[in-house]
Amino acid sequence: MPRVTKSRTGVARDAEGAPTRPAAGTAVKQKSTVREYAEALAVAILLALFIRTFLVQAFKIPSGSMLETLQIGDHILVNKLRYGIRLPILGKRVLKFEDPRRGDVIVFVYPVDPSKDFIKRVIGEPGDTVEVKHKQVYINGKKIDDPWGQFVEGPGDNSRLTPRDNFGPVTVPPDQVFVMGDNRDRSYDSRFWGFVPLDDVRGKAFVIYWSWDGEDRWVRWERLGDLIH
Repeated sequence: MPRVTKSRTGVARDAEGAPTRPAAGTAVKQKSTVREYAEALAVAILLALFIRTFLVQAFKIPSGSMLETLQIGDHILVNKLRYGIRLPILGKRVLKFEDPRRGDVIVFVYPVDPSKDFIKRVIGEPGDTVEVKHKQVYINGKKIDDPWGQFVEGPGDNSRLTPRDNFGPVTVPPDQVFVMGDNRDRSYDSRFWGFVPLDDVRGKAFVIYWSWDGEDRWVRWERLGDLIH
């Protein structure tokens, strides 16, 4: 059997000085391994994009407009399939399953600035007449049971507080909803900038998967896994 040596250049050579060839299939095997990793990574990326676009997306709560339901630093998951399938670029709902109902906490495209997402609670459905009188919400002329509303300030000068404490009546147009934050005295919502088109609703918030408060206790362990109602 010919003896194999290594030259100063690092290339393997046989006893006669000719370069040796790698075993058949070695290069092919290396290419196959790289290809397998690349394909697995591509599939993982596509799957993640599909889930984020059509099924579930994570959001972080940056403000206190939904206190006490949601706190600053809560990280939530939003069910994007609940109301149907929405095309990500065109922003149109092409397949409808159901419409948001009163009480649902939804994430939607902010009508004033489409580059931002807002989270609020649905108060008025299409066709409802919404009115706020002295902080109390009336739907179609009847005061509703409103367990979500939180207030940090008492009644004051009505002229100064309008439309925060006194608003409407207005009728919700077809294919739109009227939304309000649970922290009624600290929420910039439909009382100030109008209705939310159903095509702009990204999905329904359903669970808190992480909660962080760096200024207090850091991780709020007791909030992890809480369902959003």
